[in-house]
Amino acid sequence: MDHRDPAELRKPYMGEPLRRSDLADHPMTQFHLWFNDAVESGLAEPNAMVLASVEPSGMPRARTVLMKGYDSRGLRFFTNYTSRKGRALAADPRAGLVFPWHAVRRQVLMAGRVERLSDEENDRYFATRPRGSQLGAWASERQSQPVADRDELDRLYREFDHVWAPDEEVPRPSYWGGYRLLPEEVEFWQGGADRMHDRFRYLRDSGGGWAVDRLEP
Repeated sequence: MDHRDPAELRKPYMGEPLRRSDLADHPMTQFHLWFNDAVESGLAEPNAMVLASVEPSGMPRARTVLMKGYDSRGLRFFTNYTSRKGRALAADPRAGLVFPWHAVRRQVLMAGRVERLSDEENDRYFATRPRGSQLGAWASERQSQPVADRDELDRLYREFDHVWAPDEEVPRPSYWGGYRLLPEEVEFWQGGADRMHDRFRYLRDSGGGWAVDRLEP
């Protein structure tokens, strides 16, 4: 197989180091600051994150999903509850995620438990989605399951497109909704010269506060 050697794609990281005094005391406050930086940098889809879960078989799985909101409690994302990730999170409600902001030499890693959002939260967000995305949720009821071909997907979409008039509200499918990841560990990674990266880990303590440690790169 003739291809370019990935090891040759090395890029040096330049810039000021990250120090403990630069960080907020709460990880979600620090995430808010870095997320705003990522947005203002023009980074494409800064809310895209790699979500990892563990299936009942013990096999880990990872995929990219879009973060749709956050607050001091954690991060929110939405999916089909019967999908592969939905079934995995039902069996083991723990997950890890990564925001790979390499273009601005940063990463954020989180790990913790997930909880389902309420029906009210799910309905409120679903109502804000474009009609096409709402129909797509109905057409992909069997998300992660085999399908014959693209024509079958398009047929399902057309069928649901005729269920509701263009000016009619599309209801949320009962199998579609959101999760909130409640972080128990958060790491902020910033690339440094000569691979001397800066890494700070927030760990939740028994009192609900956060301890912050610098990690070796």
